Amino acid sequence: MLIARRADTRARADFATWKMMAKLNGTSALPPEAQNFLASYKQMLEQMGDAEASEATIQQMYRSYYSEMGGAGKPPEVPARAREPATESGNVTAFRRLPAKPKAAQSNPNAQRPLPVALIFACLAVVYVAIRYYWK
Repeated sequence: MLIARRADTRARADFATWKMMAKLNGTSALPPEAQNFLASYKQMLEQMGDAEASEATIQQMYRSYYSEMGGAGKPPEVPARAREPATESGNVTAFRRLPAKPKAAQSNPNAQRPLPVALIFACLAVVYVAIRYYWK
């Protein structure tokens, strides 16, 4: 399953990269393998929507990468990943909010004090050495 996940991740990343590069520079700058996959993507676009054509092309790439990476037999189905919800602009992914801090960390405002104090002392040592070197 590890090879399948790696092949799926590589296929999705390569497809997104190649698609963006094709928009910016055209397909002539891409490797022949990328040009072939994008040509099949364009053919599928005539028959189906963008999301379906993209997923079908990614699946073709996944099967190719799976065998290339040493996977034996038929590539297993990789579970679909949950997509991040899009923001109002439609093409920008919203940042996820970090979970709230536990109550114990919120009640102690000095919980993160040691790091800045240590950094101040370390910086003072560097400044002292620099000043001492300069005045020699």
